[in-house]
Amino acid sequence: QVQLVESGGGLVQPGGSLRLSCAASGTIFSINAMGWYRQAPGKQRELVAAITSGGSTNYADSVKGRFTISRDNAKNTVYLQMNSLKPEDTAVYYCNAAGVRTDWKRPNFVPNYWGQGTQVTVSS
Repeated sequence: QVQLVESGGGLVQPGGSLRLSCAASGTIFSINAMGWYRQAPGKQRELVAAITSGGSTNYADSVKGRFTISRDNAKNTVYLQMNSLKPEDTAVYYCNAAGVRTDWKRPNFVPNYWGQGTQVTVSS
């Protein structure tokens, strides 16, 4: 069983910074991509940023230049450095691990997993 544990959320003033972390645990041979999504009240969950095992990144237009995603493959951990935070960044942030190989005998069995979410509130 794979678990994703997030940390680093909280309350911050506009213009401030936060760093989110997400560690995947369990029997894991590889993870194709890891990323962060967010969901604000009354809105759909949206992709914030993602990174592949090779280091390729993808960002939502709304966070480009402010957020940086990084990954430690050896630790199965993904980070999201959030700078210049705005009130509109307020949301629950969810970690995602996509294409997780947990069974060496079944290379095509690569499910996705989600973390429980961490609240980020940007307010003065």
